[in-house]
Amino acid sequence: MQRKSFGDMPCPIARSLERVGEWWSMLILRDALHGYTRFDEFQRSLGIAPNMLARRLNALVEAGLLERRRYSEHPPRDEYVPTARGRDFRPVLFALMAWGNRHFAPEGASVQLIDTKTGAAVEPILVDQANGRPIRGPDYALAPGPAAPPRTQRRYADRNRARKGGEAR
Repeated sequence: MQRKSFGDMPCPIARSLERVGEWWSMLILRDALHGYTRFDEFQRSLGIAPNMLARRLNALVEAGLLERRRYSEHPPRDEYVPTARGRDFRPVLFALMAWGNRHFAPEGASVQLIDTKTGAAVEPILVDQANGRPIRGPDYALAPGPAAPPRTQRRYADRNRARKGGEAR
C-alpha cells in the first residue's frame, strides 16, 4: 500500500510530518543531536535494520536535517551531522520528551532536561518570543497565515465563529 504524502499540503504540521513523522527519523535525529554521527553508532543505539537505517538517513539528508560528510575514502564511509534545520528540531524533541515523561512514564523519567549550571531538572515550555509569556490557551489560538489557501481560511473562520458563539452563550 502506498503511503499518502503530506509534502504538498498547506499545513505546516503536515509538511513537517512528511520529513520527520516516521518514528525512526525522530530517534535518529535524537541520537544525532546527542552527538552520534556514524552509521554503526545509530545502528547500535537503535537496533534498527541496516537497510531501514540507510533509507531513513538518506531521507533526513534529502530533507535538509542532516548533512552527509565523507570521513574515509578507503573504504568509503560517511558521517551524518545535524544541519541548522536539524538543530532547530531540538525544541520539538524536548517538548515530546517532556510530554512523554508526563503522560507515559508512570515509573518516572528515564531521561530529563537539566540546567547544565545547576544540574536541576527543568520543564520546557513554549513562550511568545515578543513578550516572553507562555503560549497557552485561551490567550493564543491558531489563525490562517498570509499564505493560507481559501480552504484553510474558511476552516479557521468557521472555527473562530463557533468559538465566539459558544462563549456568548
